[in-house]
Amino acid sequence: MGHRLSKIYTRTGDDGTTGLADGSRVAKHAARVEAFGNVDETNSAIGLVLAEDLIDAPLRRCLLDVQHDLFEIGAELSLPDYRAITADSVAALEAELDRINADLPPLKEFVLPGGNRAAAACHLARTICRRAERSAWALAETEAVGEQLLRYLNRLSDLLFVAARSLARADGGSETLWQRERG
Repeated sequence: MGHRLSKIYTRTGDDGTTGLADGSRVAKHAARVEAFGNVDETNSAIGLVLAEDLIDAPLRRCLLDVQHDLFEIGAELSLPDYRAITADSVAALEAELDRINADLPPLKEFVLPGGNRAAAACHLARTICRRAERSAWALAETEAVGEQLLRYLNRLSDLLFVAARSLARADGGSETLWQRERG
């Protein structure tokens, strides 16, 4: 594979537009750009989670696979007729979600984000992923978006939630539960 970017700045975006993978140009504030920007931000937040020491090998492998999938999601959003996320992609997330959740106690209260740095970073990635999902659904109201892409983002935020719960316990810690009445 040759060099994809030989020069980082091109000045082509100085007019408030950006290029899609098909060569077309759209406004930098277009719904499609918002969606793939939020997916990119999700990917970066997962990178922050992966920088933490508490991530065990199975979760690390899972999150690295997710990062690759998020690149494919970005490609789908940047190239409107391209589809890479499949039902198998969603099923793989569900299998990981079930694996992680199997060791967690049932939820009886809402969980506050936090617990330790790794869990807090995972909660942050979850909330960014929810924003990416919302922006992808907003785009889907006016333009074609892959059905599996939308499902994937929904499952990913669920996976990040159970991963955060698991990480909060990884160092002998615990989750902070929401309490209606504090005293």
